[in-house]
Order: sequence, then C-alpha cells, then structure tokens
Amino acid sequence: MSHSDQLEIRREIVEKLLESIGEDPTREGLLRTPERVAKSFDELTQGSHQNLEDVVGKGVFNEDCSEMVIVKDIEFYSLCEHHMLPFYGRVHVAYIPDGRIIGLSKIPRIVDMFARRLQVQERMTSQIAEAIQEVLQPKGVGVVADAAHLCMMMRGVQKQNSSTMTSCLVGSFRSDPRTRSEFLDLVRNKLR
Repeated sequence: MSHSDQLEIRREIVEKLLESIGEDPTREGLLRTPERVAKSFDELTQGSHQNLEDVVGKGVFNEDCSEMVIVKDIEFYSLCEHHMLPFYGRVHVAYIPDGRIIGLSKIPRIVDMFARRLQVQERMTSQIAEAIQEVLQPKGVGVVADAAHLCMMMRGVQKQNSSTMTSCLVGSFRSDPRTRSEFLDLVRNKLR
C-alpha cells in the first residue's frame, strides 16, 4: 500500500472519529484536522520504520576506554500503545566501553527510534539497553527512564504529579553493585 493510500485511510478514520464523538468535520476549525492528524502519525511513529543500523551508521569507533560514559537527560516523546496518548520524559543512558565507543549523538537517536512508535515505557527502556549492547558489546549498559503519562493524568486515575521510572541494567551494571550504585547515584543527583 502506498504512503498516500495510508494517509487517506488515516484521514478517513479521523473524520469518522470526529463524527462519532458528535463533531462536525466540515466546520471551519476541523476542516483540515483529519489530514493534519493523519500526517502527524508519520512523525509520531517514525521509529517503527527505522532500524538500528540506519540510526547508528558509522558512529561506532575503536577506542581504548574503560570508564563509564553517561548521556543524561535525553528528552523523549512517545505514544502509549494502550490508549494512544502521549507519555514523555527523560532517559539516562550509560555504558562501560570494551574497546568501542559510540558517537554521543547516536544515543539520543537510538532513544528516539524506540520512543517514536506505539510503545510501553518498560519495553522502551529495555530496547534502548539491548540496542546499546548489540552495537557496542560493552562491559555493561544502564538505562533509566522517567516519564509522565497522559493516560494517567487525563483519564482513569487522573494523577497529575505522578511519574513512572523504569530501568534496565545489563552486564556489569547488573552484576557489580559498585557500578550499579555509581550509575544510579549519578542519575539521582541530576534528578534532584
């Protein structure tokens, strides 16, 4: 199916959705809404059409480093696959190199690749860690995500100030208490 066919199907669905909630899709403020929503889903779900090789490209380098590398406060925006409402927040990623490092800009690109799809935070956190592990084969990887979920804020329990934290620890981040502690302390200090 062509991209224009996909857009048209989405546009028709949004138009029907508007009608089903009692709106008039022909009124001035909603005239282009079905088209805009259809197009916005391209951007909001672009990660579903990306793969790790394309995102990382030639961004891996041989380097004799063995100290922890952390990229903190990577903002992300995603759509909850249960309600298709946004959740957003920050991800903190760390790894301990084992002869290879990754260009620092590639880590936020990996985060975006997994965030920009229908998602759950728990899976996204693990996918980011697994991707770093796959690309670098480091001694360890740690990922912490902290997010606000509009499905909890706008509907259901309607808790405005809650956040959800998830983590995934691989290799030395899981097996070595000192490494785990150092990472979590560094992340915690930034969150205060």
